[in-house]
Amino acid sequence: MNHTKRAIVLAIITMLGSSIGIQAQERVRALFVGNSYTYVNDLPGMIADMAASVGDELQHTSSTPGGCTFQQHCTNQSMNYIQQGGWDVVVLQEQSQYPSFPQSQVENEVFPYAAQLVNAIYASSPCAEPMFYMTWGRRDGDQQNAQYFPILGSYEGMDSMLYERYMYMAEANDASVSPVGRVWRKIRREHPEIELYDTDGSHPSMAGTYAAACTFFAMMFHHDPAELTYNGSLAAETARKIRSAASEVVWSAESSMPQSQWMRPYPYSNSIVGNSDTNIWTSDTVQFLNLSTYADSLLWDFGDGTTLVTSNDINNVTHTYSDSGAFTVTLVAARHCMYDTTALEIFIHLSDIDTTTPTDTTIIDPIGILDPQQTYNSKAYQFSIFPSVTSGVITVISTSSEPIDVIILSTKGERLKVNQPVNNRQLDLSPLPNGIYLLRLQQNSICETHKIVKI
Repeated sequence: MNHTKRAIVLAIITMLGSSIGIQAQERVRALFVGNSYTYVNDLPGMIADMAASVGDELQHTSSTPGGCTFQQHCTNQSMNYIQQGGWDVVVLQEQSQYPSFPQSQVENEVFPYAAQLVNAIYASSPCAEPMFYMTWGRRDGDQQNAQYFPILGSYEGMDSMLYERYMYMAEANDASVSPVGRVWRKIRREHPEIELYDTDGSHPSMAGTYAAACTFFAMMFHHDPAELTYNGSLAAETARKIRSAASEVVWSAESSMPQSQWMRPYPYSNSIVGNSDTNIWTSDTVQFLNLSTYADSLLWDFGDGTTLVTSNDINNVTHTYSDSGAFTVTLVAARHCMYDTTALEIFIHLSDIDTTTPTDTTIIDPIGILDPQQTYNSKAYQFSIFPSVTSGVITVISTSSEPIDVIILSTKGERLKVNQPVNNRQLDLSPLPNGIYLLRLQQNSICETHKIVKI
């Protein structure tokens, strides 16, 4: 693993180990790399005003020379801005016609430079989100180039080409896409009375820029644009229709996030314990199967104070435990400073536990539940509880096959169940309210008290 990936995972460890307060206000530092489609009507400024209307903040810098292409941005001031680093989002907008050109031309004149820009973004700002600005077809298509590529002769044809190429660039470069062109298409179809174009039939009108701003607002700040009340300079009803269209195209009500097809893939953490249906192991070495996706780095926390960092192409991980007990194994899948966690609980019950009676017969009895007239022997690992945090059934494991009696007490010492035998070594706690309980277990002359949590 390279140093950058290791640093990211270590940062996640720190984050997971600390208590972090989430601020109501969100601040995004964005760089806009594009041309006149970005600077006309000051798109970055409108997004900033939109964000400020709900208490968020957009700090923005732009590099938008008129007609500038991705190839030119790779050698002009844009690359200097990118290499400064520290960006949360970098918006990439190609010249308005180039992505719609024939495939061979786009492969030579667009795709390589899109990749170069994204690579530079990740190199200088590992946690940044590259975001392609999907533009729109011209009002009447690209008549200038339709003679060479007929599909460009209509708005629908040109717009379809732009959609296809921007979606490919986002997928190929591990980036997100702001689907402004799709929002425009919906507005054109459902609200033809709204004029999205300037008089040249190419650049955006104020309504067109407002539609773009709503789209970027949703993508950058992860808020539903339909909930905005900011209208800019538009009539209230016009602004509402545009916000509604942007919400339907961009927003996912189910996840309270932008729809997944517009976002770069989020890492997914998943693991199972190999060769075991119950997660109960009678050997000290456990095999874990990695089923995570879209991850670069994995952090394994085996629950015994031991961690391991691997890459996601490692499918099998083994770990040796030195002791019996219940262990919560946490797997963190990380990618571009995004992370997902999953946890599973395993129980290690080693067969070579010392079952001899220790000379010390003193046992812990914090609330006086034992009979003072009876002598009890206590030794380590006589009983093990799995899981210790449960919503229902717990399993009691003992080094002896003799019957077990159990008393469940509240933390105040109230007996909830008295001398109830553990049937098949399992106890159903689902009738109990959620809370912390003490579990007194007795087997012959051995008695122990364990804490359990019902959730």
